[in-house]
Amino acid sequence: MLNTAIGRFRLVSFLEGVSAILLFFVAMPMKYAMDMPLAVTYVGSVHGLLWLIYMGMLIYTWASQGWSLGMFIAGLFAGLPPCGTFIFDHFMVKKHAEAA
Repeated sequence: MLNTAIGRFRLVSFLEGVSAILLFFVAMPMKYAMDMPLAVTYVGSVHGLLWLIYMGMLIYTWASQGWSLGMFIAGLFAGLPPCGTFIFDHFMVKKHAEAA
């Protein structure tokens, strides 16, 4: 899995999606319900770093796999909502399997 551009992108995509879920559904409630702002500080920092890596891997995978501009834009917007990367992964794998 990690020996292909798509495999590496899928791993980063998964980690970014998990970090978004942790940020929105664990760390933020801890900040506002339990007055623990450090949870958002730490999880938010990790999520921000993973989001930057996701965007870099998206550009790399788009260029190396010859994806269309539409596929790139879909991946770009998938990195914004908390579960978007999981949905994009599903359609990316399906599209890649159809092309093979």
